[in-house]
Amino acid sequence: MNTDWAAVAADLEQLLKLRSIPFGMKLFEDAAEMEAIPRIRRPQHVHTLDQVVGQASRLGWTVGITAEDLVGAQCRAVVGLGAAKTDAWKSGEHMTGVWFSSLEDAAAHQAAMHCVPDGRYQALAVGPLASGKLGEPDIALFYATPGAMIYFINGLQWSGYKKFDWGVVGESACADSWGRALTKREPSLSIPCFAERRYGGVLDEEMLMATPPEHLQKAIEGMRALSKNGFRYPFPQYGVQQDVRAGMAVSYKS
Repeated sequence: MNTDWAAVAADLEQLLKLRSIPFGMKLFEDAAEMEAIPRIRRPQHVHTLDQVVGQASRLGWTVGITAEDLVGAQCRAVVGLGAAKTDAWKSGEHMTGVWFSSLEDAAAHQAAMHCVPDGRYQALAVGPLASGKLGEPDIALFYATPGAMIYFINGLQWSGYKKFDWGVVGESACADSWGRALTKREPSLSIPCFAERRYGGVLDEEMLMATPPEHLQKAIEGMRALSKNGFRYPFPQYGVQQDVRAGMAVSYKS
């Protein structure tokens, strides 16, 4: 499949009025395959994965990493790089007294995270969809406002309706977005956590959607259909004191 990723990214940016770049992630079993991507950047410093994602979505860089480029097991575990999921990691001891009041609570949090299994992948590349450098990425992602997110979801539900059920793991919310999308192969919405906002540059009003890339075109087609019915983002305010019937009559026949 030869997807025109520049066109897909442009459609998302136009329909959702995105303020950052739609991007993709791709895992590699052999690090040499990642390093063969044309003009890929390799980190000069130790980062969180949130920072690498920020470099793709805010700066337009295509960045390749291995386990050694990430600051610790929490970042590595979500994407399955290195032998991250040790007994110590599963115990949550490093988060006890920091994010959770007890070792039991911290361990429950670790167990609740969606993570790619260890052992298969050596490297990960993150970069803008429009560049096409990742070929067919494993997942596509974008940051947007809550209003844009519900419009994207409405587009997904235009045909072949499905109810979406998402959870909130709390801190390490990347497990709700890219971790869940990589493992469950489903569209996955998250509320970015403290680390994503502090280290990844995520804005206060932004949410994150991660999805297998084939869902993007479905949502785009759905949003275009909704647009023909007068439903477009951003949603125009009608007024809290107006007679609603005139407004609703535009969309509903009775």
